[in-house]
Order: sequence, then structure tokens, then C-alpha cells
Amino acid sequence: MRRLDLRQGWFATGGVVALALGLAAGGADDARGERGKPHPQRARNVVLLVGDGLGIGARDAIRLATVGHDGTLAMDQLRYAGWTRTDSADPDEAVTDSAASATAFATGVRTYNGAVGVDADGRPVTSLLEHATALRRSTGLVTTAQVTDATPGAFGAHVADRADQSEIARQLVEESRPDVVLGGGEDWWYPEGDEGAYPDDPDDPRPEVSRSTLGNLVDLAVDNGYTYVSTPQQLTATDARRILGLFANEEMFEQAPEGQGDEYAPVVPLRTMTQKALDVLSEDRDGFFLLVEEEGIDEMAHANNAGLAIRAGQAFDETVALVHDFAAQRRDTLVVVVGDHETGGLAVENLDPDDESGDGASTSPEVLQSGEDGPFDIAGSTLTFTVDWTTSGHTGGATPLTAQGPGAEELARTQHSTDVFATVLAAMRHGRG
Repeated sequence: MRRLDLRQGWFATGGVVALALGLAAGGADDARGERGKPHPQRARNVVLLVGDGLGIGARDAIRLATVGHDGTLAMDQLRYAGWTRTDSADPDEAVTDSAASATAFATGVRTYNGAVGVDADGRPVTSLLEHATALRRSTGLVTTAQVTDATPGAFGAHVADRADQSEIARQLVEESRPDVVLGGGEDWWYPEGDEGAYPDDPDDPRPEVSRSTLGNLVDLAVDNGYTYVSTPQQLTATDARRILGLFANEEMFEQAPEGQGDEYAPVVPLRTMTQKALDVLSEDRDGFFLLVEEEGIDEMAHANNAGLAIRAGQAFDETVALVHDFAAQRRDTLVVVVGDHETGGLAVENLDPDDESGDGASTSPEVLQSGEDGPFDIAGSTLTFTVDWTTSGHTGGATPLTAQGPGAEELARTQHSTDVFATVLAAMRHGRG
């Protein structure tokens, strides 16, 4: 395979054409058994939901705050459970970043931190979204991050450095061409001086200014058949079958420690974006592949902001509930919920003024004394819990996974994130047997 040319892209090499021909040769066997009956284990639709930074501690904190000790989150109601190891193949760092982790889930290849859709030698590797396209299925990317950020980027682009977000945008609309692309990151689509729908904010702690290095990429998207929307009303009103929606300069929230400009209030909630994607993609009789990412869990954990990490997690779980209800009406839909890595070393603890570990912020005098984060009410009880942080970065802990649908039983084990790719691809192509 040819080494990646960042401006020409992999599709110019004919890689997907070759892939499509190879899959077409076995297409009849993929769809039907030897006697022409539908294969019982083939996943016609796949929805992969990634909670960025969603380790077991965060998942439990979300559970306690939302449904309490005796309740069950939507993400915990899926039939099969396992966990994933997330270590990258980085030569200098032991713990993965989102780009390497997303590339592992998307392509089945371990790579270096910062790599998006390329292997450790910088060569492009085919993603689940591209496999789905070769199988003639519709595809979509939904996120509360920039649509060109590491996780969606790894499914729809191939760049050596995750910072090259304008090139990721170009590849999305000219090469991988997902049918639905919804999220934030407008700044990477408009050149300097062109504010687009969301005004520049150079005074933001992380300046929000238009910065496309490749010209007006929204116009490029429209030229390539996309309908562009930038408001909730436009998203609701459009009946287009190919949609680009950008609803923020950067992420669709403001990540910061408590009381320092933090906010989780996306212009369009993750659940609403996902519903639109399902409405559009489910019109395809051949099926679809959809990636859904909640970025707020990770970013708020980086800021050691447990309150908004939990809120983002609740929004994620509401979205999982939506997808679960969708799949309940369609036995041919595989749903997978997983974290790409753990962030913050989050630990759920009792309120204890004598425990002085952690350095999180809080509004409680007792917790301020200990330096922990909280307290937070446990739903349905008079109890509370606090959150203790060990870092503002990622940790190497495994992440929980739950799944339901064709092939999901294969995920009920300990595995690397690359194995998740293999299981999902097998389920999309032909299932077991």
C-alpha cells in the first residue's frame, strides 16, 4: 500500500475500489446462507457509541448520580459485557491518546499517539466506515467534539498528525464522504477572517477563530453534494440525504474547572443529532454504520470537573437509550458502547474530610478541606459520594464495553480495542460461520 499523501488522500490510490471488488466477490455469501436464507448473525446496521474518557470509575459515578445503587443505566442494559485494553503502539508513551485509540477501534491497527487512520509507519489503514461504504451501506459521524477531532477523524480520514484538522475535513467531504456529519469544529472549515455562523472569539482561553488551511471547506462540502446546516432549526427542517452540520466553533461545550467558564449545553444535544442520523441512515435498505461520540466526559475529566463529566455522561446515556430503543425494533442492528480510554484516574469515594488526596474543585466546605470533588447526591437515597482525581491526563486502565445484537456475544470478554474492530467487521460482513 502506498504511503499516505496528505493532499491527495488514500482514495486516489484505488484502495477502496479494490476493497469493494473484494467484498463484492463474496457478497452473496455475506448476505445469505448456503440455501439462500438470511444469515442470522449478520449485522445490517452498526451503531458504535464511544464515551471519550469513559472508564469504569466515570461510568459508576454517572450511574450513582443518575439512577442510584439499585438502578441501571441504559448503557448497562445491553445484553453482553466485557472490557477493552487500550494501549497504543507509541514508542515514547505508555498510555494512549484518543487518536491512537480511535484508530485501533476504527481500523484494527495499533499505532502511535497522534495518528489518525494510519499505522505506525504512517500508511493509511481501512476503517469500519470505509468497509461499510464498500458494502454499499450508508455511514455517519456524530460527535460533541469537532467533527474533525481524533475519534471521528480516525473513521473517516488518514493523516499522520491529528492536528491537521482541515485536511481531515477535506477528506471527509471529498473522499470517505459519510452521509451524515454532525458536531462542532466550524473553525477548521472556514479560512482566517471568515467567521462562518459562529463568531470568532479570540479572547477565549483557547482562542476560537477560523483557521482552515485549505480555504472554505463548507463551500467545498456543498459543491460535493452536502446540505450544510448550522442551527437546530435547520437540522430539523432539512430532508437532505447528505448533511454536514456544524454547531460550534470548537467543541460543543466549554471545558474548564468548576466556576471558571465551564458549561455543558450543546446547541444541539447529542441525542437529537443521533436521532437525525438514524432517521437519515435507516432509509438505506442495505443498512448503515454510525459512530456516535460524547467528548464531554473526557474534556471535563481533563479539567477535573466531575459535575460536568457526569452531566456529559448522562447525555451520553440518554443517547444510548435512544439507540437501544431503535435496535429493539430491528434484530439486525449491532450496538456497541465503549470508552476509548480512561481520563483523570477518577475514583468514587465516601465524603471524608480527613482524606486529603486529590486536588479537584468543589463548592462544599468539607470537600474543599480535603481537596476532592463533590459531594454528589446518590439518586434515590440520602447518601452522597465524592470524586477523587489522580491526574488531569489519561490513564492506562481498561474500559468497560457493553453490546447487543448480531455478533455481540463475541465482545463478552477481555480484549484489545483492535479486537472490537475485528468483531464488528465480521458481524457487518457475514457474521459467524
